[in-house]
Amino acid sequence: MTETSTARESALAARIEAARRLADGGRILEAEQAFLDILREAPGETDALNFVAICAHERGRYAQALALLERARTARADDPVTLTNLGVTNAALGRLDHAIEALRAALKLAPDLFVAKLRLAEVLERAGRTGDALPLYFGAIFAAQGAGQWLNDATTAPGLRPLVLHAMRSVAAGRRRLFSNLLVPLRERYGASGLARVEKCLAVYLTEMPANFPDPKQRPKFLYFPDLPTQRFYEPELFPWYADLEAETTAIRDEMRTVLAEDSGFEPFLGHFDDRQLEGHLANPIGPPVWNAFFLFRHGERYEENHRRCPRTSAALEAVPLCRVRDHSPEVCYSVLTAGSHILPHHGVTNTRLVTHLALIVPPDCALSVSGEEHGWEEGRCFTFDDTFEHEAWNRSDRTRVVMLMDVWNPHLTEVEREALKVLVPAIGDFNEAAGIA
Repeated sequence: MTETSTARESALAARIEAARRLADGGRILEAEQAFLDILREAPGETDALNFVAICAHERGRYAQALALLERARTARADDPVTLTNLGVTNAALGRLDHAIEALRAALKLAPDLFVAKLRLAEVLERAGRTGDALPLYFGAIFAAQGAGQWLNDATTAPGLRPLVLHAMRSVAAGRRRLFSNLLVPLRERYGASGLARVEKCLAVYLTEMPANFPDPKQRPKFLYFPDLPTQRFYEPELFPWYADLEAETTAIRDEMRTVLAEDSGFEPFLGHFDDRQLEGHLANPIGPPVWNAFFLFRHGERYEENHRRCPRTSAALEAVPLCRVRDHSPEVCYSVLTAGSHILPHHGVTNTRLVTHLALIVPPDCALSVSGEEHGWEEGRCFTFDDTFEHEAWNRSDRTRVVMLMDVWNPHLTEVEREALKVLVPAIGDFNEAAGIA
């Protein structure tokens, strides 16, 4: 690059910045003229093409806007802003299929571009695809508010306010209708009284009513089921299957030792993250923190190979009332915490399921704390706790600690309520996935 071309590019960049400042200051006509002047020198400058196209669009000159945006896409095909504007202009021209194509392309390049998601939902709704539009409206609102936008008029661009308000109303009514309709067969079969607590649970989830936690230290990250007994640890008498599982401890431990010695099939419990991402989740003053798991089930998926490797463990689990919800639970694993490792305080996702531990290898100086109530492990014995309370676990010994961890239903739920949750929770998960929310 020559010195002359470098100077020319610097001058052009300064002119573009000056034009942007005019636009930011509300001097739209002056900004438009500045960008038109830029296009005479640089006809493929995408920022200028987009701004002039938006001005043409605002005047109802949609064909002119479309031509400018097509020039911008030719100059830079991977610009999500250009693709978003193309979607909006194609929609104004009634070219809904072209609009959907452009907006989907924008979101493929920039999944968090909430304005593109909002506009795509609008076009899908116009096309009669309200079922596809609803989760996108929700995803757009969720992403925008997470970025501090669309919280009120002051944080919403004036031109977007009517559409954002429509999206919020659509989401409130649509989610209520969608999830409530899923419970109709159960209402018809068991009556409204059998689902009364489920209805409250749904209302809390939809923020139609406050959770009113009996204990402020309880904070489910996903779903709170009201009117269940609130306690950190649960009495063994509530779990009559403990005895049969504990009787299999030796066989379960032997299978665990075998796979541990083979050092295969284990993975980080929290997933594969670098040290920086693990900060705030794991710690170890004497070395790298390690919390590994050999999963028998993960997010409801049965790990067939691991079951084949541990047949006695697999058979013993058949008698355990595991919380089975598609794509969500159970989680069952050999949970391995190495010497010095500390699982830092955190909250679980829902009080509809509890966590049971069967202790397999427990050195001294290992414990679990649930909201300050400390509990040690005893090899061959089970205990169950509600992980929606803040909890942490540590291994301050010089050896590895291993427990078998498993998700079980909260014993205070009725069978009808469990059936309802098996329907409701996967539907919420499917909806959130369609909305682009993890």
